[in-house]
Amino acid sequence: MSEVPLVSFLGVTRVYGEGGGQVRALAGVDLSINKGEFIAIMGPSGSGKSTAMNIIGCLDRPSSGIFRFAGVEVNSLTRDQRALLRRNFIGFVFQGFNLLNRTTAIENVELPLIYRGMPRGERREKAARALHLVGLAGRENHTPGELSGGQQQRVAIARAIVTDPLLLLADEPTGNLDTARSREIMELIARLNTERGITVVMVTHEADMAAYAHRVIRFTDGLIASDEAKVAA
Repeated sequence: MSEVPLVSFLGVTRVYGEGGGQVRALAGVDLSINKGEFIAIMGPSGSGKSTAMNIIGCLDRPSSGIFRFAGVEVNSLTRDQRALLRRNFIGFVFQGFNLLNRTTAIENVELPLIYRGMPRGERREKAARALHLVGLAGRENHTPGELSGGQQQRVAIARAIVTDPLLLLADEPTGNLDTARSREIMELIARLNTERGITVVMVTHEADMAAYAHRVIRFTDGLIASDEAKVAA
């Protein structure tokens, strides 16, 4: 019996606005992502890639079609249930880091655990482990202003994985970094995928960053134009 996909879209559409101002961001997308995959999503602005990412992350809902997460039909969940799914199973990494400036690295990483109601000692221990995992042991008490851009993104990744998510969503994670730091971050994300089994879905404009993924999905005009698996060397 085959494993249930972690993410599946069946005829998913997303329409914004009404009448003459209507925009069809997704035009009937079929998509399946299995546990443990590393997917890069590409496409020009307005192609639908960010809309697809937002739906996968339970930040938006389809206008029609079916979206399932680990076999659960997300369309049928209440707003609170979707929030719990997002909080417990999905980690987010953004281009802009989104760290609290006056808060230390370990305190930033602890935030998702505070929302879970985890006791202080336990969450401090888990946050320290996450920072160690991303190569920031010894930087726990540094604020974002005392860290480089690459280090700040590492803190953001630690915050995303501290809850042990099934899925890591990365939206242009290297967009604010130079080439060397970008490679470091991509190598880190690739290790989290291969060594910890975290499924990764990443939106990127950069082909050299997409090359780290197992599959590259390209969107055009609200539809998947191509879906190509990397051929093993």
